[in-house]
Amino acid sequence: MDKDSLGPRIYDGVIREMKRNTSRKNLIVLTVVMLLFLSIIFLFLLVVNNKVKDKTDLANSKGELIVALNEVRRLNETDSRLAMDKLHKLMEAIKETDTIQNMDYSVLILITFISCVIFVIVVFTCIYNLILKPFDELEEYAEEIASGNFEKDFRYKRVNMFGRFTWAFDHMRTEIINARQREKEAIENNKTVIATLSHDIKTPIASIRGYAEALIMNMDKNIERRERYAQVIMKKCDEVAQITNDIFVHSLHDLNHLVIKKEKVLIHELIKSCIENLGMDDRVKLVREPDEAELLYADKNRIEQIIGNIIANSKKYAPNSNIEIETRIIDREEGISFNFKVEKVYEIKIRDYGPGISDEDMPFVFEKFYRGKNVGNQPGAGLGLFIVNYICEQMGGKVSLENDNGLIVRLYFPVE
Repeated sequence: MDKDSLGPRIYDGVIREMKRNTSRKNLIVLTVVMLLFLSIIFLFLLVVNNKVKDKTDLANSKGELIVALNEVRRLNETDSRLAMDKLHKLMEAIKETDTIQNMDYSVLILITFISCVIFVIVVFTCIYNLILKPFDELEEYAEEIASGNFEKDFRYKRVNMFGRFTWAFDHMRTEIINARQREKEAIENNKTVIATLSHDIKTPIASIRGYAEALIMNMDKNIERRERYAQVIMKKCDEVAQITNDIFVHSLHDLNHLVIKKEKVLIHELIKSCIENLGMDDRVKLVREPDEAELLYADKNRIEQIIGNIIANSKKYAPNSNIEIETRIIDREEGISFNFKVEKVYEIKIRDYGPGISDEDMPFVFEKFYRGKNVGNQPGAGLGLFIVNYICEQMGGKVSLENDNGLIVRLYFPVE
């Protein structure tokens, strides 16, 4: 901890302790006031009760005393000595009765007062432990969160009345930590995107500039070489377009603005169109005529983008390999690794005969910015397969990868 933050933290700690002591002091004062109030009430009730009882006892005592005195008077007429003994015993009994009654009332008052004190102390102790103390701890914890200290753990008890609330509060803290971590990762990823984009675009642009300057300055009069220069320029432009397109789709994904126009698409015609758009590249071949089918919920442009990304990856990492495209319609009964609610699924299989993807990298290839260990110095931002998988899922489809003398990519779409 640095010295600059030490002072404010000590000050905050002192303030929290003062607040906690104030709560305790207020509780003690309230307890004492309550005890005094209850004691006064009980004493008043006891005094009133004693007065009523005294009157009742006095009435009863008068009757008994009259009877006893009449008996003494009759004895005095016959035997004065016996009458004096009887009178003496009567006076002793009256004194003993008064003493016992006074003792009973004193003990009752003492027991009542002690019971009230114990009751009030127990009640206010429970109030402090079950309500005030957890509330003080929660207030202190909230102040820590408000000051930006999300690392402090809060030990809550589910059994008390604040249990669910404190659990929800601590869960909120965890979510804030996760959100901040995701935000930090997003910032780092964006930095990675910018750095990768700058690096990957710089190389093809340098090549484009070099060949363009050669053409402008007529440094080479040979027609065939000039045409080759133009082809290189076009190829490098395609590389730049692919990189910028991937970054653009990534940005739309992050903003949840990627638009998928879900409509019925004649997939066999679309595949033929994709092959034709590749121009003179004879490495990409259709194994056989595509099966005719109509996709239920697809976007023509996005499917072209998916197929284009996969073919671009194959060309990049398997430059000397042929790329084969094959299609078929699969019934649900045939059994595939994905669950579809429709009866039939359209499979597009794209394969090359390059090095494939290592088993170590295979579980992570659909993650954003992930690049395998065998990519070498090939340009890229690690977004190609992530975009393929994301767009495919948005159209209700699935993607699977398999190594078999190269890489096999299978796309599955529900058909009508």
